[in-house]
Amino acid sequence: MELEILGAHNCESRDAKLTSLLIDSTVAIDVGSLTSSLSLETQKKVRAILITHRHFDHIRDLATFGMNVYSSGPVNVYALDSVLDIISTHLLNDIVYPDFRKKPLPEKPALKFYPLEPNKELIIEGYTVLPLPVNHNVPTVGYQVTSPDGKSLFYTGDTGRNPSSLWETVSPGLLVTEVTLPNKFESFVQDTGHLTPRLLKQELIDFSRVKGYLPHVVTVHMSPHLESEIKEEVAQVAAELAVNITVGYEGMKFII
Repeated sequence: MELEILGAHNCESRDAKLTSLLIDSTVAIDVGSLTSSLSLETQKKVRAILITHRHFDHIRDLATFGMNVYSSGPVNVYALDSVLDIISTHLLNDIVYPDFRKKPLPEKPALKFYPLEPNKELIIEGYTVLPLPVNHNVPTVGYQVTSPDGKSLFYTGDTGRNPSSLWETVSPGLLVTEVTLPNKFESFVQDTGHLTPRLLKQELIDFSRVKGYLPHVVTVHMSPHLESEIKEEVAQVAAELAVNITVGYEGMKFII
């Protein structure tokens, strides 16, 4: 299984792109920078999209992707029913942008929407996908994705601290999670459902206690304005826990 980090940030600039992951060129998780990161030919290889929650930085490029696969769809889009409803009402609503669930033809749309049930496993493009609720300020699910040969990753999406019971359910070879801001913003991130390096450390301690190991960890959703400070604090957590933590960046690839 190959994971590519298309976007690793929560703000956009020439050098920072909004959060988006790509598995084996086939399954995208969140689409903040899906089209801005891939060539048109590479986009045609994407057959399924998993969305964690409704915030703009995680759904933005669904609109441009729908236009780009206008004649080569359908591509299946999976998310909580409430998330799909927000996208249909506020983004792909034939006012802001076309409703690609019905275009170019109702019988052959560019995008097909499929609502997910949390905690219910399903098969998507040959991968076993388990959506699990995580603690954010809007309804959000993380995804454990397991390949046919048993390799797995878990991506939390945007999340704050979670109950340790979350880790009882997953056993990833790679954990992709978020660190949005440095430790001095801990009060703010606790209110908004995000992590700092210190809160990440607490999550990893819980994970280790429940599972008896720590996987390779990759962090995304970083604020580019405070990147150097975040990296220093993440490195300190890695040293204290003796765990491999990689601060994600655009174009980074991992083989699991």
